[in-house]
Amino acid sequence: MASWSSIHQWEAKFQTTAKVFELNKQKGFLKIKQMEAGGRNTIMRVQSLVQAGLAEIPSQYIQPHENRPIVKKENGVGVMDIPVIDLFGFDLNHRDLVRKAIGEACREWGAFHVTNHGVPIELMNQIRSVGLSFFNDCPFKDKLKYACDPTSAASEGYGSKMLVDNCSVLDWRDYFDHHTLPLSRRNPSRWPNFLPNYREVVGKYSDEMKVLAQKLLGLISESVGLPSSCIEDSVGEFYQNITISYYPPCPQPDLTLGLQSHSDMGAITLLIQDQVEGLQVLKESQWFTVQPLCDAIVVILSDQTEIITNGKYKSAQHRAITNSSRPRLSIATFHDPAKTRKISPAFQLVNESSPLYREVNYEDYVSSWYTKGPEGKRNIDVLRINC
Repeated sequence: MASWSSIHQWEAKFQTTAKVFELNKQKGFLKIKQMEAGGRNTIMRVQSLVQAGLAEIPSQYIQPHENRPIVKKENGVGVMDIPVIDLFGFDLNHRDLVRKAIGEACREWGAFHVTNHGVPIELMNQIRSVGLSFFNDCPFKDKLKYACDPTSAASEGYGSKMLVDNCSVLDWRDYFDHHTLPLSRRNPSRWPNFLPNYREVVGKYSDEMKVLAQKLLGLISESVGLPSSCIEDSVGEFYQNITISYYPPCPQPDLTLGLQSHSDMGAITLLIQDQVEGLQVLKESQWFTVQPLCDAIVVILSDQTEIITNGKYKSAQHRAITNSSRPRLSIATFHDPAKTRKISPAFQLVNESSPLYREVNYEDYVSSWYTKGPEGKRNIDVLRINC
């Protein structure tokens, strides 16, 4: 849904007098330039590092050797893509075929493309356009007006970190997170308005994604032998966030990650990309790069769906890699339960076998995810019952 790593300690060194930074390319270190700026909002962003001419990435962004990306091999390993499923506009005449394909994809990958999904292609292009314009055309000082609170996990706005700890490696990513559903959380005044249609586009996109998520969860429920409404009923009212992520070119892409390995904490994530590769999904200990399909939407199963299906379907472990030449944009729409919701395996599936996961209060799950960090799927793994 997320940078997971904290930059709080790094920010504290530079925020005392509200400073803006520029890199001294000749000497290779950060040079402080005093300027009037916006207090806590004056923090470094990855895009600013790149625009300043960074030749080597700061140590805070360097991943341990075991987490660094591996160059794609030519013998076919790491090249296989996630399934592409034609939804046929949810035509009932194709429902059995679609349901079967979704079940296979959920068992084998936990992620898949969907086409003919009903979301207007023009709207998908519009949200890509306004998102990219925010990062490329909006002056940095104007972007900072929408900065999220760096001391609060998952706060709305423009940022570069999400975790509240101060020890993790930083991700090579900037983002803008929008709180979109329920409508009581949606406050467009917190979103950029330098483009006249930015807020309208995000609002329309939110509504379309909600409808698609409901339809997909219905098919996913049916494909595992549950009533169509089962997973959505278990999740309850959607808490939806839309995160527009910008991954600037990286001078040393072999040393860092745009987004560290994780599985999403909620129920289902719907993601669109531009035409630059970067998303990778883990399958059988091998990372596979997801090839961008401009009119398709990537469906990513999240942790609560794994719990509700009692492990029959697995949430997808995924990450983002960087490259040295082209920026990348992705837009992820997360659909989560309310924090007061309790999630447990569906009783229909528990009757077939023992429950594999303990019941969890979603608020506790979110708190653990943001304070400990994802590190793959460790947060859901601790809920497994040893049978």
